Amino acid sequence: MIRIQRAGERYPGGDPAAGIETRHALSFGPHYDPDNLRFGALLACNEERLAPGAGFDEHPHSHTEIVTWVVEGELTHHDTAGHTTVVRPGDLQRLSSAGGVRHVERNDADVPLVFVQMWLAPLSPGGEPSYEVVRGLGEPYALPEGDARLRVHRPAAGGSVAVPAADFAYVHVVRGTVRLDDGTPGTGSGDELAAGDAARLTDAGDRTLVATADAEVLIWEMRDRRKALG
Repeated sequence: MIRIQRAGERYPGGDPAAGIETRHALSFGPHYDPDNLRFGALLACNEERLAPGAGFDEHPHSHTEIVTWVVEGELTHHDTAGHTTVVRPGDLQRLSSAGGVRHVERNDADVPLVFVQMWLAPLSPGGEPSYEVVRGLGEPYALPEGDARLRVHRPAAGGSVAVPAADFAYVHVVRGTVRLDDGTPGTGSGDELAAGDAARLTDAGDRTLVATADAEVLIWEMRDRRKALG
């Protein structure tokens, strides 16, 4: 199965008057759709835009793996486990909230901040919070706590990227445009995806993304935990 979600189909959120604009891919807060609660381990995929000086005041999280990819600007992070960092484009931030942690996310720079934040359900609840930043991510990022792997690709126009033949694969287009082939060899046909669009693939087999313009794409590869338990 392949499900395409266009950027304009995301649920609006945030607080525009405070300089916070959010677009949710999955049910979030007041936006509840029983058919759109999660995808594999993925609980949320939020596009966030913070104006200079805007941010999220201290708030709690628990039993969630929070992965953040900065697109533009600088994200300032503080948490109650003692971490204070600035995350920039090309850096990946992971916060394992485990049994509970509180954090602050702000744009302390004088330019707009754009980032994608993804929440995943952990294999086991509880434990101690942990945190890391990977500077200039170039390799696939393994998230064993969520039984998932994130790949970041930047194909130039005409280049191609393989989509893993996983139980669940989630493709999010950060910038540019790509074409997701329809599985028919040699036809060059398929869905065109632009910035903010996403594709969810379930047991879809090997597929390919072809960049129709220089692009940046995030791809989550996830296992079906029910199969693992079986």
